[in-house]
Amino acid sequence: MRSGFVAVVGRPNVGKSTLVNTLVGTKVAITSPRPQTTRNTVRGVVTVPGEFQAVFVDTPGLHKPRNALGERLNHLVYGTLSDADAVLFLVDATAPIGPGDRLIAARLAEAGSPVIVVVNKTDIASRAQVVEQLAEASGWDFAAYVPTSAITGEGIGPIMQQLGTLLPEGPLYFPADMVTDQPESFLARELVREAFLAQLEQELPHSLTVGVREIEQRPDGTVYVDAALIVERPSQKSIVIGKGGVMLRDCGTRAREELEKLFGQRVYLDLRVKVEKDWQRKPELLDRLGFE
Repeated sequence: MRSGFVAVVGRPNVGKSTLVNTLVGTKVAITSPRPQTTRNTVRGVVTVPGEFQAVFVDTPGLHKPRNALGERLNHLVYGTLSDADAVLFLVDATAPIGPGDRLIAARLAEAGSPVIVVVNKTDIASRAQVVEQLAEASGWDFAAYVPTSAITGEGIGPIMQQLGTLLPEGPLYFPADMVTDQPESFLARELVREAFLAQLEQELPHSLTVGVREIEQRPDGTVYVDAALIVERPSQKSIVIGKGGVMLRDCGTRAREELEKLFGQRVYLDLRVKVEKDWQRKPELLDRLGFE
């Protein structure tokens, strides 16, 4: 039996979370076109009985940090690389390989774990773009190169085949039927945040986080979720609530529907909006909000 932890890395918005969800076969990580959608390591588990177990660790996109939160996210990625048994390094097939990709490649070469380069977004890239990315990436001399679409599932089989040979001999880290080790409170807060990310203005998503204070099973079978949307300034609070409360109501409804899929039961979502001034720049607040 082979097993191990597989770090999924790349620049922001190359499709890491979408790929993890497709590999696992269910939603364990939220997705959005906004940078820094992933702010914690998210683990998804795939077990091929009698062959191998891969624990995929979805990481934030590596970027030039602008504040304490950005520095923590980059440190989180580098820490994950040092513990990884294998790495999926995603490159966007529709965008030229740039300095950020080369920096990640250099870090991976130093780390020494086997690397599969995943050229993602083949569903929207031309054949010429995919061939060009594969040719340029081949200069990194990693273990394998796989053109993939995280949306359609193209290339998933070859990725799994490669992992089946690259992972070391090891135990089952999780039960065979388990798909994630994330607690319900983490999944709930991420689903709430995802519902708002798609609707918010360009800069505000960076200033938004979510805290879940309580999840309680009520006697009538309803799951009660007490959550707070946290922003940095009073003006942002007004945007999140929206004129006449329309933003809070509509995004809250979408979040509740996703939570009901998660819990398989009716959900009462109690949402409020709080201001925590400059929370991204304050280590003590980052600790309290659960950023590693």
